[in-house]
Amino acid sequence: MGKSTGKKVMKNEDGDDCDGWWWLVHKNIGASFLCIAVFAFLVRVAVSFHPYSGAGNPPKYGDYEAQRHWMEITLNLPAKEWYHNSTTNDLNYWGLDYPPLTAYQSYVHGLFLRIFHPESVSLFTSRGHESYFGKLLMRWTVLSSDILFLFPAVFCFVVVYYTGRGRRSDIAWLIAMILLNPCLILIDHGHFQYNCISLGLTIGAVAAILSDKELVACVLFSLALNHKQMSAYFAPAFFSHLLGKCLRRRNPILEVSKLGLAVVGTFAIVWWPYIHSMDAFLGVLSRLAPFERGLYEDYVANFWCTTSVLIKWKRLFTIKSMKLLSFWATILTCLPSMIQQIWSPSNLGFLYGLLNSSFSFYLFSFQVHEKSILLPLLPASLLALEEPFHFRWLTHYALLSMFPLMCRDKLILPYMALFALFYLLYYAPGGREDTRKMQSPSSLRSFMLSFLVLCSLFLHLVYITLHPPDKYPFLFEAVIMLLCFSQFILLTVYTNAKQWMLLKHSTLMDKDKKLV
Repeated sequence: MGKSTGKKVMKNEDGDDCDGWWWLVHKNIGASFLCIAVFAFLVRVAVSFHPYSGAGNPPKYGDYEAQRHWMEITLNLPAKEWYHNSTTNDLNYWGLDYPPLTAYQSYVHGLFLRIFHPESVSLFTSRGHESYFGKLLMRWTVLSSDILFLFPAVFCFVVVYYTGRGRRSDIAWLIAMILLNPCLILIDHGHFQYNCISLGLTIGAVAAILSDKELVACVLFSLALNHKQMSAYFAPAFFSHLLGKCLRRRNPILEVSKLGLAVVGTFAIVWWPYIHSMDAFLGVLSRLAPFERGLYEDYVANFWCTTSVLIKWKRLFTIKSMKLLSFWATILTCLPSMIQQIWSPSNLGFLYGLLNSSFSFYLFSFQVHEKSILLPLLPASLLALEEPFHFRWLTHYALLSMFPLMCRDKLILPYMALFALFYLLYYAPGGREDTRKMQSPSSLRSFMLSFLVLCSLFLHLVYITLHPPDKYPFLFEAVIMLLCFSQFILLTVYTNAKQWMLLKHSTLMDKDKKLV
């Protein structure tokens, strides 16, 4: 008998062997992806013509100016001074507070701007630069980052996870749900950030794990962590899944050591300019944990901000106490999901684990803002075929939670347009069958769902048209926050329960195998 290679062979509809390339060609998935990607790119371009964070609002402007200023600093100062407060680098004016990979990205984009528009990144004189040409170049840096990082990563995920599975229309629908995520487009191409890079690297790491390339996954996820520290929202899921897989192999210590070396090696390369001096290393590290900003920003729909209506956390506890409290709350809520993956690691369980760990961080960690909802949304979109209704529900309330921020940025028009586009694509003919042929909900459940949707739409109108009482200037933000938080908590409970139900399913499958 020939020796088994251990490689999975997929079957097509006729029962013949197939692989990823067969699937791409015969299912026309590649063509579908290209068409959707072009449309998604054009939507991003359209949003890019609208205002950005802090436009025309001196003296500090907003996130757009922060990103431009980082290009200015990294381009004109040596690496050892990027995180160091000095006369040439005032850290009180949008000082770098992301890991070194973001600084390198800013340097590369700064080189691009200097070629075409040098005055937009000149030291000192470019502060608050807002020319139209400079805006176009800045917008292009985000668009190109999407093309280089997010789009290829989504393609790899779809090929790895759905080869030989599902209808072509289902796969095309999933691609559209991921690439046309309204929240990500509004934050990156409206508000102005580069979340597409860290999220793209994370999706690439997920695809690598699903294809059993754990070393590649460790490198990619380490890069994501070194681009935005918020990628740590996914760290418990990566850690528990990889540990669970290693413990089932012949030499678990060796397997864990290999993965550890990949992580340490990647971090060492990225942090190379700062690991020669303890002062330099600690200086960068202190910039990545700005605890002085407080427990949360604005009216974010997480546990601490919502409960502060009744419990004044900031008054009752010191920052040190709140750091410990939020740390343990986050760890304890992550723990059930982690235990499930260490006990019984699986690809689907890993995706649920990503969603559950990111929800735990969003709801309970220290220093959370509205934009952080992008992190739970990522695994939710990857699971959209498995959980179409819950994906739609999360996206709906994630958009609502961001609405006050979009109003401040004068992005109401693209917000409404992307909201409508999301629902048009979600219910598009030929898309996911479950989105149209779901089991009929009970009359009570149907009433509650309709009532909650109407409440969210009503809050949009109230926020735009009415002024809150002088005594309670943030009343509308607080009501939006309370409604969104209630839905996020319910979704978190459901997805944790769903992940543990996978354990029961795997146990039943094992029993069936033994009987056979």
